[in-house]
Amino acid sequence: MKKKYGKLALVMVLAFSALLAGCGSKEESKGADGGQNGTKTLKIFQFKVEIAEALNKMKAEYEAEHPGIKLDIQTVGGGSDYGAALKAKFASGEEPDIFNVSGYRDLNTWFEKVEDLSDQPWVKDVMDVAKEPMTKDGKLYGQPMAIEGYGLIYNKDLFEKAGITELPKTLSELEAAAQKLQAAGITPFVNGYQENWILANHLLNIPFAHQEDPDAFVKSLNDGTGKIVGNPVFDEWMRLFDLTLKYGQKNPLTTDYNTEITTFASGEAAMTQNGNWTQVQIDGISPDLNIGLLPMPINDNAEQNDKLPVGVPNNWVVNKDSQMKPEAKEFLNWLVTSETGKKYITEEFKFIPAFKTIEAKSELTGDLGADVLKYSQEGKTLSWEFNKFPDGGMNEFGSQMQGYVAGNVNKDQLFEALEQSWASLKAK
Repeated sequence: MKKKYGKLALVMVLAFSALLAGCGSKEESKGADGGQNGTKTLKIFQFKVEIAEALNKMKAEYEAEHPGIKLDIQTVGGGSDYGAALKAKFASGEEPDIFNVSGYRDLNTWFEKVEDLSDQPWVKDVMDVAKEPMTKDGKLYGQPMAIEGYGLIYNKDLFEKAGITELPKTLSELEAAAQKLQAAGITPFVNGYQENWILANHLLNIPFAHQEDPDAFVKSLNDGTGKIVGNPVFDEWMRLFDLTLKYGQKNPLTTDYNTEITTFASGEAAMTQNGNWTQVQIDGISPDLNIGLLPMPINDNAEQNDKLPVGVPNNWVVNKDSQMKPEAKEFLNWLVTSETGKKYITEEFKFIPAFKTIEAKSELTGDLGADVLKYSQEGKTLSWEFNKFPDGGMNEFGSQMQGYVAGNVNKDQLFEALEQSWASLKAK
């Protein structure tokens, strides 16, 4: 009897399983991966908090133009570690279809996961300077998000109030301006030094970019022949670092990105180190704020210092293992070729486009973007070397620089720590 019922039970289970499988296939056609009548979900994981709100507006328009496609956009950035969050996504099996890669070292980190986009129709229109970070073996693996620049954002009205009639182009002139601001009862700098990326990417980039041959200097650190300790450019740069601390607000290590930008946009400080990507956030707080972008001088050579660091902040990439590759590529193509997509890039994101076919207009990019455009067109730019730092450098270098801000180490100890960390990280 047991044997007979066992066979009957097995037949019933198989029949029931087949019924479920049939129902499941019908349900699957309506699911995220899509069927003929289903809705497909394109998962986008992105870094730039400044455009999160505008992206959600764009999402509605894209979905209206592409029936059957839903965009799932997640943003991690600002005070959060995007790189760690992205690795966690992949480790958990929740891989996005589209994500951001900054290029150079970051491209090497994610190389096994990104799709070759060299055959895409928009590639021919990318500006040459924007291709380099995501090109490997002659192939392009990312769509550049924008061209950006950073430096010292300054409040023109507060400068005028303090009697500053000429913009500082040297370190001595910058200190003189800070003294005038302070004498007028105005805080010269608000420093967001709680953020590793502000310290270890953007601020630390300055002495690298001012080397006679920045790429060669990075290579020398990688092969062990280069030194930070005793490097004259680094010694000069520390004077700038110290100046921001001397004339900055109290407790910069407790000031995160949002607090920094809010403090500046509210007129509570005259300068802050950041870039044109903050325009949207600043406009949201004080839409009529009269602002501009200054270089970050390290010595008294005006010609050498009158330059802004300009580069590509991030790139859109397609997960080569995604089941949604055609839809992901269509989205990226739409973003830079459709009138709607181009409108968002210029008017909503206030980006400086990295494409020859999208016109950059200073009235659309805001005051900060206008200054980046001006410096770029005049060829007065510095390179973004921080994208070539070893993987993990942002957190480790940032922590060491925070130790200096806190007074736990002196300049020589900081330089020694940076050197040792570089050697350790690049060996991994």
